[in-house]
Amino acid sequence: MNSFRLKTNALIIGSGIAGSVAALTLAESGAEVTLITAGEDLFSGNTRLAQGGIVFHSEDDDPGILEKDILTAGWRQNHLRAVRYLCHKGPKVLQKTLIDAYHVPFEHREADSWYFTKEGGHSVARILYAADHTGLTIMQQLTQAVLEHPNIRVLTGRTAIDLLTTHHHAAHPDFKYTLNNQCVGAYVYNESLGQVEVILADHTVLATGGAGQIFLHTTNSRGSIGSGISMAFRAGVKLHNLEYVQFHPTAFYQGARRFERRFLISEAVRGEGARLVNAAGEPFMERYDQRADLAPRDIVTRAIMAELLRTDEDCVYLDTSKGMHRPVMERFPTIYEKCREQGIDMRTDLIPVVPAAHYFCGGILVDTHGRTTLEGLHAAGECTCTGVHGANRLASTSLLEGLLWGYSAGQDIARRLGGKYHLSRKLVESIPDWQNPGNIHNEDPALIAQDWTTIRNTMWNYVGIIRSTARLRRAFEDLRNLSKNLHDFYKKTPLSKPLIDLFHGCQTAYAVTQAAMRNQKSLGCHYRVDDTK
Repeated sequence: MNSFRLKTNALIIGSGIAGSVAALTLAESGAEVTLITAGEDLFSGNTRLAQGGIVFHSEDDDPGILEKDILTAGWRQNHLRAVRYLCHKGPKVLQKTLIDAYHVPFEHREADSWYFTKEGGHSVARILYAADHTGLTIMQQLTQAVLEHPNIRVLTGRTAIDLLTTHHHAAHPDFKYTLNNQCVGAYVYNESLGQVEVILADHTVLATGGAGQIFLHTTNSRGSIGSGISMAFRAGVKLHNLEYVQFHPTAFYQGARRFERRFLISEAVRGEGARLVNAAGEPFMERYDQRADLAPRDIVTRAIMAELLRTDEDCVYLDTSKGMHRPVMERFPTIYEKCREQGIDMRTDLIPVVPAAHYFCGGILVDTHGRTTLEGLHAAGECTCTGVHGANRLASTSLLEGLLWGYSAGQDIARRLGGKYHLSRKLVESIPDWQNPGNIHNEDPALIAQDWTTIRNTMWNYVGIIRSTARLRRAFEDLRNLSKNLHDFYKKTPLSKPLIDLFHGCQTAYAVTQAAMRNQKSLGCHYRVDDTK
């Protein structure tokens, strides 16, 4: 049976803030857009989970102050051009899109007079928010706009398998002899039909989010397995800074109970006055950094780990019972309700917290237009390395980065389409249907579950918050063996959603481990106890 084939101007892989804004920007230009998501709707990614807010600008702020804060948090490993692009253009694009076009209801005193909050590493209060569900509120508005736009085709339940490129897939010899490789779409798995579809596109945008689910403890959604990084890696796209994995210091601690993701206690809670205390009720952050509870996340995370080792306790606590700037029920209704479900009253009780994998500062290397090193392929959002974050992300810059690069990628592609850049009929016809790698039906859910356990425990124990040469070598060897076994298995077994996800996750974990091994200098959220430089 022939695969379902579709041709579109732009294929957007991912439906979070970056993918949705890229799709809307392109659609507004008149382009035909196809947006795919692995979930049943457009809310399955990480954007909806963002609690704290999105960087804007306040009366006491200017781009230079924000730039300094970003560079300080990123240990000056940032790409200065990208940082300045975000600082100067980001708030303008936020105003144009989220406020003026899509009417996101951020907290405000009166028209165009906003409430701002402050988080760790920020010099001033400059963060727009919607209670403690900013990401969800943004996605509600963007999703409505995406679904209503006549130029956007939304395909749910679709998992991208591989990027289609001229060097790897085009059958006609003419495309094998060209010097420049070119992305022309993707092979996509339709979960409801169990079939692989061919989606050909003049331009493709990867907006697949992060990879927190390759770690044992994470705040990320289920689909955050690094699929975009894995596909880009196989297509020969340049990756950068994969070793810089940010661990959020305050994820809700649930004892021995294990959940698919840990509930995040936003950094904004500390920004509003909460303090970290140990099991004895003693504030401890001032012993580790003069900025105390509002130090950057990498410092707070390592301080918590040091405190846990010192006290031999399983968790530390957030004290929201006193010193808060606003009532917790009013300011953090979602967090308050979640804690209440676990028998904790934020007004009087301490909240147990531990660090968890949260955000990837590295990824697919892109410029300020979202262009990658592969012709025809753009990327935006957490799967990318724009250079904004350097060795550690400043709080609440990620939503603005996803918004700005999604918008910029959309604009860049629209300009190219306006110049009549389209795939030739010869090239379209040269891309073959998907060929099943094998027909041995030996997929075992227990084996897949065990492989995921191996990946997550390996990454947490050896490539986690504190790393060493011995730990990284052990991870490299274990993941290399698992990767080889999966490649062999992949060649014999018909595709399924669990198998594709496992393949992507293992390859991403392996790539992250290799990057961590290469970088022997301890810096930011790549912390090595045996720094050799």
